[in-house]
Amino acid sequence: MRNALRTPSDAALHAGGRVTLAGAGPGDPELLTIKAIQAMQTADVILFDALVSEEILVFARSTAKRMLVGKRGHRPSCRQEDINALMLKLARQGKHVVRLKSGDASLFGRSGEEIACLLAAGIPVTVVPGITSASAMAASLKCSLTHRDQAQSVRFVTGHAKNGALPDDLDWAGLASSKTTLVIYMGARTGASMAKRLINEGMAGDLPCVVAISVSRPSEELRWGTLAALASGELTSISDDPVLIGIGNVFAAAEAACATEAFRAVGCGP
Repeated sequence: MRNALRTPSDAALHAGGRVTLAGAGPGDPELLTIKAIQAMQTADVILFDALVSEEILVFARSTAKRMLVGKRGHRPSCRQEDINALMLKLARQGKHVVRLKSGDASLFGRSGEEIACLLAAGIPVTVVPGITSASAMAASLKCSLTHRDQAQSVRFVTGHAKNGALPDDLDWAGLASSKTTLVIYMGARTGASMAKRLINEGMAGDLPCVVAISVSRPSEELRWGTLAALASGELTSISDDPVLIGIGNVFAAAEAACATEAFRAVGCGP
């Protein structure tokens, strides 16, 4: 893969201070974009999240300084204000700073706060999109999240608010529609509570549900069930690994197919 990439010029390596917010994808290094790899190969400093693996960082320029600025729920983490200040400091020193985020930087990655801070300080910013976990999950399941016979829309929501609790300002009635495929990010701790609320809003308890852990990584695990099973706490557990929850009719066929030997032979979790 390295040989297929254009080698950055010296001018690119020594451009003025700037920041690139790059999505590292869900974990599989083969799902990195060429543009994200090029950003890492022109970086002076890489500020990476806790979910970014060493397999991803291997594509970084050998002389680039790597700094973990991970934010993990319910554990000691770097404050967002400190990350912003660090990016400003390094960029003002004339460095190319790559802020490497798991998945897509623009989905639940606080990129909005970082972009606003940098632009207010006059620091040039570039955003490189990445493959988000929901897309990787759909690919792993060989499932269309917007199958026209089963869903009219797909909605991505976060499983916790700033305080770590279940968000209280979601469009619950809209989320409970049987024609919507719902994907919950960061829902390991609040998935059961969210499922109970959706059932209270009218979503059927027998709706298919899948909990995907470490999507696209060698340790990927899939747990199948129903919305009622999710509400009972059967499908989720506290984990340091990234957890994604999918709810909707589109997952019924995927679950049936995933049980076949032919499907498992080409990859459907362990």
